[in-house]
Amino acid sequence: MNVITLIGRAGRDPEVRYNESGTVVAQLTLAVNRRSRDEDPDWFNLKIWGKQAQVAADYVRKGSLIAVSGSHIEDKWTDRNTGEERKKWIVDVRTLELLGKKPDAGDTSSRATAADAAAGRFDDDSIPF
Repeated sequence: MNVITLIGRAGRDPEVRYNESGTVVAQLTLAVNRRSRDEDPDWFNLKIWGKQAQVAADYVRKGSLIAVSGSHIEDKWTDRNTGEERKKWIVDVRTLELLGKKPDAGDTSSRATAADAAAGRFDDDSIPF
């Protein structure tokens, strides 16, 4: 079974594009800490599709704490300049959850899922920043 679940911080704002059929695609990196704070974080490339990609575009910023679940897959393409085959490993995200605290919320944390955001099922008090 190819399932990966990660919690970490966005390494950059999502890059958003629309494919030919109009589907939204967001790409970003995710830094995941290891058990020891002395070690460098592990970095993952994320690709998010559809409504969840739009939620990422609207609410995820560099440094945002998020949880993702999906498949670890190899993305292959041909380099336009050299004609060489290129590849990189990415997480094809199936679920995205926004985590974190609102700056003015003190010690209370707030969580909203991408599904809630896509369906418009949260108010200003449930937005995690």
